[in-house]
Amino acid sequence: MTPGQAAARERALVSAGVLVICLHVVDDSFLQPQPGTSARDHLVSGLVPLAVLVLAVAAYPRLSGCGRAAVAGVLGVFGIVAGAEAAYYTINGGQSGDDYTGLLSIAAGLLLVGTGAVTLWTTRRRDGSLRRKFGRRSLYGIATIAVTFYVVLPIGISYVSTHVGRLPAEHVELGASAEDVTFTTSDGVRIAASYIPSRNGAAVIAFPGRAGPQAHARMLARHGYGVLLFDLRGDGESQGDPNGFGWDSENDVMAAVAYLNQRPDVDPRRIGGLGLSVGGELLLQTAAHSHDLRAVVSEGAGSRSIGEDLERPGADNWLVSFPIAAMISAGSALFSNTPPPPHLKDLVGRIAPRSVFLIYTTHGVDTEDLNPQYYEAAGEPKAIWKIPEAGHTGGLTARPQEYEQRVIAFFDRALLGEPA
Repeated sequence: MTPGQAAARERALVSAGVLVICLHVVDDSFLQPQPGTSARDHLVSGLVPLAVLVLAVAAYPRLSGCGRAAVAGVLGVFGIVAGAEAAYYTINGGQSGDDYTGLLSIAAGLLLVGTGAVTLWTTRRRDGSLRRKFGRRSLYGIATIAVTFYVVLPIGISYVSTHVGRLPAEHVELGASAEDVTFTTSDGVRIAASYIPSRNGAAVIAFPGRAGPQAHARMLARHGYGVLLFDLRGDGESQGDPNGFGWDSENDVMAAVAYLNQRPDVDPRRIGGLGLSVGGELLLQTAAHSHDLRAVVSEGAGSRSIGEDLERPGADNWLVSFPIAAMISAGSALFSNTPPPPHLKDLVGRIAPRSVFLIYTTHGVDTEDLNPQYYEAAGEPKAIWKIPEAGHTGGLTARPQEYEQRVIAFFDRALLGEPA
């Protein structure tokens, strides 16, 4: 095969691989979007990647061998990541919707990665001394690792976080009185939920999901509280696009509060929330905007974007944590068609005079160290509790009796007006 023929075959393989990935992007964003969403909800997340893919193919023939290998490799990784949703649902729940083109995208991504590797090998420079060749290839290797660590990996995390949701909950034990319910958000997304009726006139939202906080729900129900658990949009049986950072889910919490407001067993003045991780963050955000949420227990809250990450102390964060967080935030904004939410530090002060109880650990996600700052910014009444030995959102497991006593006493004071 002549060099010209080899180059033509290389370009054909790259063009074919990119075409398949483009097909999946179109299918995912415009032809078969998530239930409860439409094509216009995905204009940014669909059109921007398509434009980048097309421009990359157009520029490909003009690049050096090393440049072509890098482009083919990066596009290949994107194709694999873009199909991660399909692989996940195929393994765990069966194929549907755009999963078929997603599996093709994975195959196209592998083809592009292989093409990039072959191109890098066949176009490598052979001139110069052994020392010069070793130095040159070492620099290429270091640059590849840096780009992968600071760009490719964070973008992959943001894509998966905004495209792969939790599967429907299994083995949820909420008691015989629990019932499956649904409610609809102000932007038309149907949310699936479970509800334990109240025996004391007060109710607490416990989330995210219906499996994660079920032990907390049983704890609250033992003391007479109604408990509403629900799947965030894009998770479980709820409609909408998933977002692992909860950027666009305040509407979900608002709809949950509205649902409890119309329950005959619930006094609208006695609605609280217990949120774990992203659930705690969303409850703090929602309470800052809605006076209907009278008391919030937030466990394991941290940062949701680079803006909040920058509040964290430590000069070492500038080398690793902050650059990665910046890329994840940028990718999440692109792929979710949603800007980052307001900073929690700026929101928590608006909750007072309603009650806030912050729980965190030093062995959870590293951004839990922001909780003392959130506590400082909050108004009275407020409380904070550090559980050093607990894992992320593991307070109930680490100290079950003390956790139950503290949390129930908090809700009794805030929602029932009873003394501790």
